[in-house]
Amino acid sequence: MAPRPAWKGYLKLSLVTCAVELTNVVTHTEKVSFRVLNRKTGNTVKRIYVDSETGKPLGDDDEIKGYEVSDGDFVHIDEDEIEAVQIESSHTMALDGFVDKASIQQIYLDTPYYVAPADKVSEEAFAVIRDAMAGKKMAGLARIVLYQRERPVVIEPLGKGMVLTTLRYDNTVRQPESVFGDIKAVKTDQEMTDLAELIIDKKKAKFDPSKFDDKYEDALLELIRAKKAGKKAPAAKAAPKPSNVVNLFDALKKSLSSDGGSAKASSSAKVKRAKPKASAPKRKSA
Repeated sequence: MAPRPAWKGYLKLSLVTCAVELTNVVTHTEKVSFRVLNRKTGNTVKRIYVDSETGKPLGDDDEIKGYEVSDGDFVHIDEDEIEAVQIESSHTMALDGFVDKASIQQIYLDTPYYVAPADKVSEEAFAVIRDAMAGKKMAGLARIVLYQRERPVVIEPLGKGMVLTTLRYDNTVRQPESVFGDIKAVKTDQEMTDLAELIIDKKKAKFDPSKFDDKYEDALLELIRAKKAGKKAPAAKAAPKPSNVVNLFDALKKSLSSDGGSAKASSSAKVKRAKPKASAPKRKSA
């Protein structure tokens, strides 16, 4: 069964337009999820909105959204009034600029979506826009109203389709200096840095997401299977907590050794920084 599109509208490059649809990249359907039950009856429970003053439950027709303009003073907004708010990005993603995707800092990247043509008629225009961006190795910037919020997005080619990533607004992102500003400048020892680089070389690998496994999810499933079989919950195995390294140099050498390195490899860091001794001056002949 094909996934339900998260958004349908148009992709526009100058006067070229094509119908597209967005599909969520991430799915959580296979993840363990829990329902809230009544401990006494075992029945599922449901949440009900109640009036904060009277305590009486509300029917669906009694609910309305409100925007607080001052303490306790709300402007009432109906759902259909919100849906009636339409701007261009509600239905059209206009590519109004192009950048190198690598120039966008990771802290601004949010949620990815697949972009595909919505119908046969749009396939040619979609392919032209996709191939043009691929040829120039550029990503397009646009805006889209998604889940009642306008969001800046970046769109780039991906195989036969494209991928759109929503971006965070600058005023919502904490800048690195606000967190890293108090970190003191440290002059690292070159020999220890060389050892750390050797460890990195030993662990070098190709990115393969199929090798990622959710150990916490596995532990939850083990708990569920045990409870289903009427057994006690498996005894928790507390993972050892690391502590700060006392002797950093020794820890680096042991790490290199445990990762398949050799004493010869670890000593190469010392050789790397050693300066050649000056040769003794020749004695002049009498």
